[in-house]
Amino acid sequence: MQRHKSKVVTDLCKKYGFAQSGVAEASRSVHDVQLTQWLADKKHGEMEWMERNVEIRLDPRALMENARSIVCVADRYGTSESADYGKRLGKVARYAQGRDYHKVMKKRLHAICDILKEQFPEETFRACVDTAPLLEREFAQLAGIGSVGKHTLLIEQGIGSWMLLGAIVTTANFEPSTPSPTDPCSTCTRCIDACPTDAITPWEVDARKCISYLTIEHRSDIDPSFYSQMGDWLFGCDICQEVCPHNQPNERSSLAPIHDLYESQFDAFDVLDVLNWDEDARRAHISGSSMKRAKLGMLRRNAVIVAGNMLAQHQDSELLAKLNEIARDDTEDTLVLTAANEVLGALDS
Repeated sequence: MQRHKSKVVTDLCKKYGFAQSGVAEASRSVHDVQLTQWLADKKHGEMEWMERNVEIRLDPRALMENARSIVCVADRYGTSESADYGKRLGKVARYAQGRDYHKVMKKRLHAICDILKEQFPEETFRACVDTAPLLEREFAQLAGIGSVGKHTLLIEQGIGSWMLLGAIVTTANFEPSTPSPTDPCSTCTRCIDACPTDAITPWEVDARKCISYLTIEHRSDIDPSFYSQMGDWLFGCDICQEVCPHNQPNERSSLAPIHDLYESQFDAFDVLDVLNWDEDARRAHISGSSMKRAKLGMLRRNAVIVAGNMLAQHQDSELLAKLNEIARDDTEDTLVLTAANEVLGALDS
């Protein structure tokens, strides 16, 4: 079977503004035992979708019949430090501060698929950005885009892990790129040591403890034992990336291009404002952002927890009054009501 040069697709990816691209062979994951055990241990928390299509997730050839290659792409997002936060500001993870990467990436990937289909009419091409059961990081490492670190995120050597991944699964047989090294961390454990909830062990994250998971994916009450450790994170968490040596500013990272659509629209919200949001306000404030993943009740629940952490540090009569108002309102969203009562009980004690 004819094997096509990978430059055919990597040039296209560069033309469409992707910071990195490469090609991996469509093959079964070498981490099938680890993934199966991770799921058996329920470390995916409430992300029930992880339990579905496991066999497809482990082998892209089950996702697409006769798949032979996976074109992997990466966009870089904001790497600048956030401004100093005021007393009431809850932080937003950097990946969600710009436009929704699902839409930003998928539009360009579809355009690349259309061009490739014209060049290779007998082949099939499918664009994937998170929504398909595909182990993007493993294939991105095989495609030479970066190396998976102990915090399980992909690290671009010399530039860092502030990357968003996408892929094109195809029946076309493209020449694979040179894989990235398998261990970018050596003896370093900074991400493990810095995680407030001890969610990270080498090359594994227990989602049930992860602040990003708790604030974005966890749709029920958060265990109060995690409240104080969540600090001022309203949506997501960047701690493991911020302490990573690969993410410390240097000459290469300062020159690395960031896609314009990921420029920060906001990096924090006043938690008192969030506690007063209705659905219309939520939509207006986070329009076009990945923050829409969290429903109104979840964001207000998170804001209650952040407010409690702030009140434990300093007095704020308005914030305290709002929490008391929420706790007395029987019509309040149960997620928000439960969190408010837990926070006030802890403050009283």
